[in-house]
Amino acid sequence: MNFPSDRTWLWMAAALYAVAFITSTTSMLRSKGRSHGLLLGLVIFGVMSQTVGLYLRGMEGGGCPVRNTFEVVQFVVWSVTLFYVVVGTAFRVSLLGYFTSGLAVAMSIVSLSIHSWDAQARPPVFGGVPWIEVHASFGLIAYGAFGTLAITSLMFLLQTFSLKQKHLRGLFAFLPPIVALEGINFRLLLTGLVVLTISIAVGGHYYRQDPESISGTKLVVATAVWFAYMAALALRLRRILVSATLAWTCLVLFGFALISLGPISRHREASTTAAPQDSNATGVRP
Repeated sequence: MNFPSDRTWLWMAAALYAVAFITSTTSMLRSKGRSHGLLLGLVIFGVMSQTVGLYLRGMEGGGCPVRNTFEVVQFVVWSVTLFYVVVGTAFRVSLLGYFTSGLAVAMSIVSLSIHSWDAQARPPVFGGVPWIEVHASFGLIAYGAFGTLAITSLMFLLQTFSLKQKHLRGLFAFLPPIVALEGINFRLLLTGLVVLTISIAVGGHYYRQDPESISGTKLVVATAVWFAYMAALALRLRRILVSATLAWTCLVLFGFALISLGPISRHREASTTAAPQDSNATGVRP
């Protein structure tokens, strides 16, 4: 019996996220509660399946599985769902899993369906340097924190709307209190910035030593994202950017962060295309 391929494991993860989202939606529509245990279990199994798929791709590529757009998106999805497992359990924000599973299944299916994103097999991106692997993985984990922050910001906006309009039934009945969401948003913003700072610091160090080891374009884009979120944090600490304004800002900034993945991935793929390739590396992955 052949062991399932990496894409099979990633499709299994997408299916588990879909089941989690559908069962939660059905449960809320029938007003039968949040089914938090089932949701969390499905997402955990989804994370495990996705971990196996990404591990297999990493073993095949000889490094962190971020060689093309497909792998980058999958890694971000993995980071977001992992943050839910940690944050949702620690802060008991059960509805966070509903939105997380929805985002995860959407991004997973899109990335799995667009075959051009999964470019042909390429040589290891980072030349076997472990610290550069840390730089890349920490950067995408930071994007996972920002993705979770976008979800909790959306929840904050929905809770604000429900309180103003006095809509306290259905989905709105399961939303956490405003004060709790504000605290979670601040912690996620701070966490994402700390992790992204480590990523940029490591990348900048190796770029100064050997400009060919790190993509200058990638560092510039990541630094731009860092400055944007740092400005949001500074304005939050000065109480200039608070409540709904901060939530809208975090949603817009995550959109900017997702767009930034495009030039990063294209530059990486162009660089590896220019590198010597194995004569057996042909075509798009099945």
